[in-house]
Amino acid sequence: MGTGIALPPPEALGHHEFEMVIRKLANDLAHGADESIFVGSGLEYAQSRPYEPGDSIASMDWKVSARTGTPFVKEYDTLKRVPVQIVVDTSGSMVTSSGSLSKYAMATWIAAATGLVAQRRMSPTRLIGGGARQLPSQTSLSRGALQQAIEALRHPDAAEKTHIAEALDWVRATTLQRSVVFVLSDLHDPEAIDACRRLSQGHDVAVIELQDPAESGLTRGGFYRGSEAETGQHFLGSSKTAWGIDSEKGRRGDLAEGGIDHLLLKTNQDFISPVRRFISDRGQGCI
Repeated sequence: MGTGIALPPPEALGHHEFEMVIRKLANDLAHGADESIFVGSGLEYAQSRPYEPGDSIASMDWKVSARTGTPFVKEYDTLKRVPVQIVVDTSGSMVTSSGSLSKYAMATWIAAATGLVAQRRMSPTRLIGGGARQLPSQTSLSRGALQQAIEALRHPDAAEKTHIAEALDWVRATTLQRSVVFVLSDLHDPEAIDACRRLSQGHDVAVIELQDPAESGLTRGGFYRGSEAETGQHFLGSSKTAWGIDSEKGRRGDLAEGGIDHLLLKTNQDFISPVRRFISDRGQGCI
């Protein structure tokens, strides 16, 4: 159940079966994953008090100190839970597949499982579509709201145009509180990388890049004709066509320049273990 190649497309399952698979994937994903990925770097502010010898300079309340003329420090209490935004590329290029599981299907499974894990750990969560459709979701702890968005997400549209860059800019413009933002996309939108960089200026952005084996020249076969789902441009390809994408690194270098964590997943490989390790390493600051 934990491997990408063993899972059916989400739209092929009935509602009850779909929910059962999500719960199983969430359990597998949460096992051993570091909880700190869903917790803020600070604590919730409680009050300010006069400075005492031994207090950390980092906790100084400079505004109160300046106003009163006496050194004050800030005190904190409960952990601050960070909202989790999951942006899923729902465009046509995500639907195209050379195997049993498309990039779209893998993104749906990962988004659903990650969203459920985040909510279980008390992080308000929202799913956002990166195509033409609008997902019915708000940032909240409501399991019902998350289910509604996932249900709308699991039905692909091969004709849907990409709006992933616009979706990321919308998140940047409308999300005031610093959030963890997971981006699930094949990054075919030429504006996506710059949009990720802009978003990372105010949020903790992590990109999971999805790649079909055909995009990195890993499939067997001869020549074939096709068209790019989002631009409509026709091409002649072969089993050795690499599409200008690094089959081992994807767009990691482009994203690293903006300090953005990156994970490349291929649709013919297991995804739960790499995603769990990715989340855990981010929580421990290992990436």
